[in-house]
Amino acid sequence: MKRSSLRSLPLRAGALLCLAAVPAVAQETDPFNKLDPNNRFSIELMIDSARNAGLPSDALRSLALEGIALKIDGKRIVDRVRREFTLLRTARTTLGPVSDEEVKAAAAVLNAGAKPAQLAAFKTREQGRSDLQAFTIWADLITRGVPSEEASSAISKLWEDGADDAIFYGLWKSVQTDISQGLNPGAALQNRIRETPVRTPQSKGAPPEG
Repeated sequence: MKRSSLRSLPLRAGALLCLAAVPAVAQETDPFNKLDPNNRFSIELMIDSARNAGLPSDALRSLALEGIALKIDGKRIVDRVRREFTLLRTARTTLGPVSDEEVKAAAAVLNAGAKPAQLAAFKTREQGRSDLQAFTIWADLITRGVPSEEASSAISKLWEDGADDAIFYGLWKSVQTDISQGLNPGAALQNRIRETPVRTPQSKGAPPEG
């Protein structure tokens, strides 16, 4: 064997070892490999089902990855992903053709404690109007301790009155401030909702009186 060939042997061997290691490294960097095979199959099946149904499957994947990172039991991760899948499907069925971000926000509202029927008021809307801000604030109010029925009533009423994102944000900011100062969450919402401006019938397109 020529000396040049002998010198190339270590390089070739090293290259072969690197190539052999690629699948192993890829497997190690796949966080789903940390799940039991049955749990992994269940989660991947739900992700595929969500994608095929036109639902935001990334929400399910993110939820599973979060559970894995927190070292939560695999069965509990499967249960949580299954619940989120149900919430996303319910939100889409109730609202109809809205953006994925709105579906995820509506699912968060349901997860916080709202009822599917309470989303129905948001199905009818002006062209180009988004309920993303309303849903985000609605869910946050409930998690801060505002009773679910009161939060639903307030947000739905503002939506029907034509409130825009700035109005919803202003309400949330004020209620958040009151709660941080020790006011009861429900009372804080009731006090602030009275101060919240709404669009008048004329500004919503109704003909002027007279």
